[in-house]
Amino acid sequence: MKPTVAPYPSARLRRVRKTAAVRGLVRENLLSVQDLIWPVFVREGKGEEEPIASMPGVMRRSADLIAKAAKEAHGLGIGAICIFPYTPLHQRTEDCAEAWNPDNIANRAIRAVKEAVPEMAVMTDVALDPYNINGHDGFVVDGKIVNDRTVEALVRMALAQAEAGADIIGPSDMMDGRIGAIRNALESGGHHEVMILSYAAKYASSFYGPFRDAVGATGALTGDKNTYQMDPANSDEALRLVERDLNEGADMVMVKPGMPYLDTCRRVKDMFGVPTFAYQVSGEYAMMQAAVQNGWLEGDKVMMESLIAFKRAGCDGVLTYFAPAAARLLNG
Repeated sequence: MKPTVAPYPSARLRRVRKTAAVRGLVRENLLSVQDLIWPVFVREGKGEEEPIASMPGVMRRSADLIAKAAKEAHGLGIGAICIFPYTPLHQRTEDCAEAWNPDNIANRAIRAVKEAVPEMAVMTDVALDPYNINGHDGFVVDGKIVNDRTVEALVRMALAQAEAGADIIGPSDMMDGRIGAIRNALESGGHHEVMILSYAAKYASSFYGPFRDAVGATGALTGDKNTYQMDPANSDEALRLVERDLNEGADMVMVKPGMPYLDTCRRVKDMFGVPTFAYQVSGEYAMMQAAVQNGWLEGDKVMMESLIAFKRAGCDGVLTYFAPAAARLLNG
């Protein structure tokens, strides 16, 4: 319904912007610490921490330090952490077998976090790219990414993560049919309480570059991901993908990247009314941090403005590397 506004001077819309107290009373969207999921990168070793050059302020940590960081994050009120592995080159193969190894670095990190902070919800990434010598989310056969064989591998990977203690499985691969296959396997395996947060609308974006540095995939990718990730020009397609994944058993859905696709977030939330998340990806984070370091933007202000944009677009929460810094500000 189109809003009606009385003519000036009866309507002086600046009245409700006069003071901080009044602005707070009429504020339409609020960001809370509970809206944040913190993506972290785990590496081999013990007591190891190393900075990621293209993501200022973001570290690769060994599993013991991931657990320590998770405990600190939980103390700030952050309820969920998402684990991504930095897999050594010798563990990256064409058969991707390390992906479902019960003792791979990601699964060890899951167990470490759940032991240190049982109340912390642990989310995982389900895709083959951290373990694939070709850098793709699925198996490569004769230059093509094959769907059904990949789905079988993703099921094994998801089950290994669930058995390690993951609370939320995050399939980010964009293969057809993987949500239904993973949901059926989780049910058959007795993992009835494990949730699926599907990366239902994941675009073939140029904003992922620093993430590939973080997981050690830069330079590994052969070709591109356009045959399985979404065309950035499309949003109707996103609605079809979300509907399919919900019908197959997804509990929540994701739009990725975030800020360039806020229109898709809004459409998904309006259409389906389900828990809807966005990923403020590495490129979004890196751009803001670079501008802040150059003195072109004010760090805290631009961070918080970017995060409230997700709430305004209908998101229930956001994966963001800013999570700890934002939580500190929100906690006052």
